[in-house]
Amino acid sequence: MTVKIRDAVDVRRASQQISTWVNRTPLMTSRKLNHRVNAEVFVKCEQFQRVGAFKFRGASHAVACLSDTDRLRGVVTHSSGNHAQALALAAKLQGIPAYIVMPSHAPKVKRNAVLEYGAEVITCEPNLEARETTAASVAQRTGATFIHPYDHWDVITGQGTAAMEMLEEVPDLDLIVAPVGGGGLISGTCLATMGENRKTEVWGAEPRGADDAWQSKQRGELIPQTDPQTIADGLRTSLGELTWPIIRDQVSKICRVSESEIVTAMRWTWERMKLLIEPSAATVIAVLSQPDFQAFHGKKVGVIVSGGNVDLERLPWQESP
Repeated sequence: MTVKIRDAVDVRRASQQISTWVNRTPLMTSRKLNHRVNAEVFVKCEQFQRVGAFKFRGASHAVACLSDTDRLRGVVTHSSGNHAQALALAAKLQGIPAYIVMPSHAPKVKRNAVLEYGAEVITCEPNLEARETTAASVAQRTGATFIHPYDHWDVITGQGTAAMEMLEEVPDLDLIVAPVGGGGLISGTCLATMGENRKTEVWGAEPRGADDAWQSKQRGELIPQTDPQTIADGLRTSLGELTWPIIRDQVSKICRVSESEIVTAMRWTWERMKLLIEPSAATVIAVLSQPDFQAFHGKKVGVIVSGGNVDLERLPWQESP
């Protein structure tokens, strides 16, 4: 069976489908940042999205695309982070059951948030095999549809609505920079830029300690993530079978940033722009702030700040990066 490759039309359709539930987040500018980068920078503030991250876009779209029969049986996923909360809330708002498999070491605050959204939490051992087998068991028991955190077409097109909103406000962006973890956000961003003779490039921001996307681009083949070492916890996952081909063919450049650059960018954004962002989101600001980076000069640059879920008891500049 031939699988249809998605494009900007699909992202636009997703935007219409989820408009009832999803916040249209602000696009902000900063004279300080513009001066620092010597460019016009437009910051898409997904920390103001519901659940505090872009993940709610893809989760809402995946739920909205279910058939009536599948909706009765609900959805299931495994996650210890933002996708868990996003799918739980999306299911609640659309009136369907949700089953969230969470590892035993998942933060209590995130587990409680999922429970508050009305989802059933199933605890498993803290390893990928246990997460996958437990989710499969729950799906078999309940008939629920499994919603992957990023390697799912409805999730990818839903994530692309963030970039679509940017381009509706600033159609002539020269490039968009997005963080790269599993690749759902940046893949959706690529789809949003397709068509209409658009020449907007898409760049990725990735920690040096979790640079599987950079390695994959260099070698021209998918390189799995192994032993990621980064403060950017949302970017520790491997690329997926759906996201990798899009990144391979459509992303112009992957930029790596160090842990110290991530921490510095995060703190600078808190202090100077008054925006509370998480380490994964700070990677895009870190890319802009790299010394002697001339590529942005004189251009219109969009950056997607992916979220703002931060453990306020463990701020990174209070620890050794």
